[in-house]
Amino acid sequence: MASIAAAAGVSAETIYKSFENKSGLVRSIYERGLTGAGETPAYRRSDDIRERIDDPRELMHQWGTLTAEVASTVTPILLLIRSAAATDSSMAGLLEASNAHRLERMRHNAEFLAERRFLKEGVTLSDAIDVLWTVSSPELYELLVLHRGWTPAQFATFVADTMSAALLPLRP
Repeated sequence: MASIAAAAGVSAETIYKSFENKSGLVRSIYERGLTGAGETPAYRRSDDIRERIDDPRELMHQWGTLTAEVASTVTPILLLIRSAAATDSSMAGLLEASNAHRLERMRHNAEFLAERRFLKEGVTLSDAIDVLWTVSSPELYELLVLHRGWTPAQFATFVADTMSAALLPLRP
């Protein structure tokens, strides 16, 4: 905390007053990362995308792009949180909350797909939630982009193609 304060040109006391402790600081960094690029939070842009796009494949393409954008910022933060969670209960709680939040967002998106009747025959709401939750996971981004060297654009295409193949009917 002292080195962060020094780099910011403020006192350590100011950092502690603002964030309370290290986990509060990391939580704040994580929450800012969820916003993604720009001023409008990613979850709001996701909702805007689904309200204005009628083609489910284009919707998957846009969601894939947004997933890659957010993952590029959030994954390194989540890796830090995951590492710290092994010995820090507040970080473990933050990791659990992050997973729960992502699951709830994916439930929200899956319910939209079901309501619009975009899901292919045989795909349940639970299936759709699981697919969306998996392809948006920081672990998948970590494996493909950080370890295998994929570009964020390749990852975005993979996410969109995977969601389309798993959830949408074949093209006529």
